[in-house]
Amino acid sequence: MDGEIEPDELEERLGDDIRVVDIRNSLAFDHGHIPGSENIPFNELPQRVDALDGADHVVTVCPHGKSSVQAASLIKSYEGIGEDTPVESLAGGLDGWDGPLDSNTADREADEGPQSPF
Repeated sequence: MDGEIEPDELEERLGDDIRVVDIRNSLAFDHGHIPGSENIPFNELPQRVDALDGADHVVTVCPHGKSSVQAASLIKSYEGIGEDTPVESLAGGLDGWDGPLDSNTADREADEGPQSPF
């Protein structure tokens, strides 16, 4: 792991060649996540880390910035990640993020059919 990235720096650099990996479960991810991030829950990371092969820069995200440090260390140790590839954790996690959030809950609710008025 190469340390932490501050939320404001990440927000400025979104759209660059940064892969933002949100390690929360899919339900939490659907309720709100950093735009452009991908969801690889922490418990699935060992089996899915190969999805990050060839990444130029990886930033891991969790609620408070603690578990994402462990996730960044795991990703950095993966042989498909280059030695010079920065792998960082978002400092403070989503608690420290003041930028916009995307949500998938509207899509999920639309798929579930009409909502009861009660």
